[in-house]
Amino acid sequence: MKKVLSALLAVLMAVPLLAACGESSSSKYPNGEINVLNWGEYIADGTDGTEDILTQFEEEFGIKINYKVCPDNETLYTYLKQGDSYDVIIPSDYMLSRLIEEDMLEKLNFDNIPNFSDVSATFVDPPYDPTNEYSVPYMWGTVGIIYNTTMVQEDVTSWSILFDEDYADQILMINNPRDAIGVALKYLGYSYNTTDKAQITEAVDLLVEQKPLVQTYVMDEIFDKLESGEAAIGVYYAGDYLTMLENNEDLAFCVPEEGSNYFVDAMCIPKGAANKENAEKFINFMCSTEVGLANCDAIGYSTPLNSVLEALDAEVREDPVAYPSDDVLSRCEQFLNLPQDILEFYDSEWLRLKV
Repeated sequence: MKKVLSALLAVLMAVPLLAACGESSSSKYPNGEINVLNWGEYIADGTDGTEDILTQFEEEFGIKINYKVCPDNETLYTYLKQGDSYDVIIPSDYMLSRLIEEDMLEKLNFDNIPNFSDVSATFVDPPYDPTNEYSVPYMWGTVGIIYNTTMVQEDVTSWSILFDEDYADQILMINNPRDAIGVALKYLGYSYNTTDKAQITEAVDLLVEQKPLVQTYVMDEIFDKLESGEAAIGVYYAGDYLTMLENNEDLAFCVPEEGSNYFVDAMCIPKGAANKENAEKFINFMCSTEVGLANCDAIGYSTPLNSVLEALDAEVREDPVAYPSDDVLSRCEQFLNLPQDILEFYDSEWLRLKV
């Protein structure tokens, strides 16, 4: 995604930082702190020439951010269950639904989040939070196949390429159970949300057969491997593909014809958070137009905010990867939270695959 907004954003976002110059370290954060848990490479943090919205928030509100990244939803859940303390987390839709069902989230005070009014109606009262009491959408997108057109000569339209022996040791699989097992389920013609253990077993059996073809299972490591040409094909998120494309123009993206995942990641507050009001200030800040633009510019994912979408450059707004057509989205399916016995079965089958 082109960094077309950088100059404008630099002007819009520099003013609070200039005002804060000269403050002593002892008075820099008079209004407390928040602990934020997010995914890797999923915010404008000043790297690669992007805006540093974390520092801007700290300077503007006098609130220190203790920022930590997490590899996947299942690890996020483990952190919370083991008692780790966070004020803002950004789980995906199905995990958010699970956290609501298990009474692990605080209801939000939307009086402290007036920028929620900018959220598109498409993302209000979503299936994972039907009363919209617990979450504010952050970004959305699709999962697909990213491939190097200099290493893959054929037209990629199907998950089948991930099982093609011609690409042995050139395939990267996504390293989390819902997405990886979901690839096999979709390729076999099943729902992502099946509760049929025989179908899940069949999908994992297929992944076991595929394993000799796989170079490795990855999360953020996929950036270096695909950008450098170390691998030819990978399963990952559309927004990250757009970021990789800046560093390797030979990459392409496909939402397979069998269907894929359409996801929403949302901001919420864990039960018993020590800094709830500060957390709501941060969520509201993340929903401002300037910050929304900075995040879109930095990470390439799709915004749920009307004002941000309107302000995006036409080239970005009309990009079929960032903002896919209704036809593409009609082939996609959102993950839903699964019954406890199926979640435990997923865990055991994932362990079988990885071991």
